[in-house]
Formats: sequence, C-alpha cells, structure tokens
Amino acid sequence: MSITNNLQQIRKTLSGNVTLVAVSKTKPITDILEAYHAGQRVFGENKIQEMTTKFEELPKDIKWHMIGHLQRNKIKYMAHYVDLIHGIDSFKTLKEINKQAKKHQRVIHCLLQVKIAQEDTKFGLSFSEIEAILNTNNLKELENIKISGFMGMASFTNNQVQVKKEFLALKKFFDSQKVKNSANIDLQTLSMGMSSDYQLAIDCGSSMVRVGSAVFGSRKK
Repeated sequence: MSITNNLQQIRKTLSGNVTLVAVSKTKPITDILEAYHAGQRVFGENKIQEMTTKFEELPKDIKWHMIGHLQRNKIKYMAHYVDLIHGIDSFKTLKEINKQAKKHQRVIHCLLQVKIAQEDTKFGLSFSEIEAILNTNNLKELENIKISGFMGMASFTNNQVQVKKEFLALKKFFDSQKVKNSANIDLQTLSMGMSSDYQLAIDCGSSMVRVGSAVFGSRKK
C-alpha cells in the first residue's frame, strides 16, 4: 500500500481528538511530501540534525516534533522552529530549552517523559520526579516553555495485559496532575502509542500517537 493509503486507513481508526504524529525518521523528503500532500502536517524525528535539514527543505506549515532522546547541546539548532519536544526527562533540559526559546522570542511546548516500561533501557521520570518538577517554584521562572503534557513508552512485549496496565497507569497519573495548570503548565496532551500498540493506547486515553512504520513502511536499521 502507498503512504497515502496507509494514512487514510489509520485516520479511519482515530477519533477527532487524537493527533497523529507521522514518524519520518530516516525517511526521504519524497516520502514526507507524499504524506504532506495526503494532508499530514505533523511529523516526528529523533535526530535534531536530520529534522533541521528536512525543516529547511519542506513546507513551513509542517509541525515538527522532536521525539528522540535530547542532547542539551543541540537544542539550539531547533529552537527557532520545533513545535513540540517529547521525551524531556530532566529539569536541566527544560532550562536549556527555555534559554534557547528566549533567544527566538518563542514559547516551546514540551512533554515530560514518564517511565512506565519495565525495561531498564527506557528513559523517563518516575511519577514522584514529575510531581517534583511540576511543584518546584523554579519552574515559574521558565517563561519560554510550556509543559503541555506527558509522553510514555510501554514495555516492548507481546503481553497486551501488561502494556494496557502501563498505559492506564499513566492516564490515571496524567488526570491527577491536571489541577496543576499555571502560566507554563497546561496539561492537555498525553502521548502514548506507536505503530504496534497505538490502538490500545487510544483505548486507554492517549490523545497523541507516534506512528512510523504503519505510515511509511519498515525502515532501515
């Protein structure tokens, strides 16, 4: 099936309040343009250099999401255009994003990454660490960021009961934190679910899914 057909099929399964992030990492400009002409406007990349090259070559109404693990020294290269940064797992990273956003007189939206998976390889913060960040007075000083929600990656397993348990735990925690909205906290987005489990994630309350291979086909390792 073509990228256009893949997108059409995926959209049929999404409710109106779920944002589809087409994960375009390693994919060529031609593939992204096909998705763009099929109406897709939100794309996710995991390397800042690759995303910046694509930003420079592609239409400017595309919303670029950084979905990979962040290196703080590279934030400056995307601060002038990135729409949303997923996967933030430290207050130091928030401070650096704020610093770089301020240079461009922008407010950059951010998702805190919550560790819900069992594997040690997954990045992320515990529930208590998230609460500590949301409650710290120092957060109020970061006027050029907005914490828009949370992101979580479930365990890489065929055990759907476990995956569902992890998604539901994050949804419950997300709902419990919504009362903390302030000038730079506006918890509206819960990013859970990828090509293999996005339907289950939506059933568990996800409002944003990161789908790559189901859109573009399998990618090179």
